[in-house]
Amino acid sequence: MTATQTPRLQIYREQAASSRAMNALDDAVADTPLDPKLRELVRLRASQINGCAYCVDAHSQDALRGGDTEQRVHGLVAWRHAPYYTPKERAALALTEAVTLIADGVPEDVYAEAEAHFDPPKLAALIWAIVVINAWNRLAIPTGDPVPGSYRPG
Repeated sequence: MTATQTPRLQIYREQAASSRAMNALDDAVADTPLDPKLRELVRLRASQINGCAYCVDAHSQDALRGGDTEQRVHGLVAWRHAPYYTPKERAALALTEAVTLIADGVPEDVYAEAEAHFDPPKLAALIWAIVVINAWNRLAIPTGDPVPGSYRPG
C-alpha cells in the first residue's frame, strides 16, 4: 500500500467512539512519568517488530523531532549490538520485545531487569506504552488506516 492509496477500511471513522477511547488511552499514557524520548523508542521498536509501516515512519520522525539521534533511531532494530543505548533503555526494549511477542511469555530475567530500572509507577507506564502501541499497530496493519507514508509531525 502506498501513500496515494486509500485505506481498506476507515476504522476510526466507522467506529468513532472506539477511536476516541483509543486516543484518550494514548493521551493518558503520554501523561505518565515515562520519559518521552524512551516512549518513542518503545513505540518504534514494537512497530518494527509488528511490521507497521505507518507507525515505524511516524515514530521514527517523532523520535528525531524529540531530540534523539539518527544513529540511535536507525540502529534501534539492532539495539542489542549497538553501544549507544543505556542499560535502562535496554531493559525497556527487552520488555517491549517480550510483551510485543507475548505468545512466548515475558521471561523472569527480562521482567526483573525492567524492575531494576523502573519504579512501579514508571514500570506500569512502560507496560501501558507497550500495550497501546501494539493496539495501534493492530488497527493500522489490517485496515491500512492511516495510510503508510501519510504521517506529518506536529
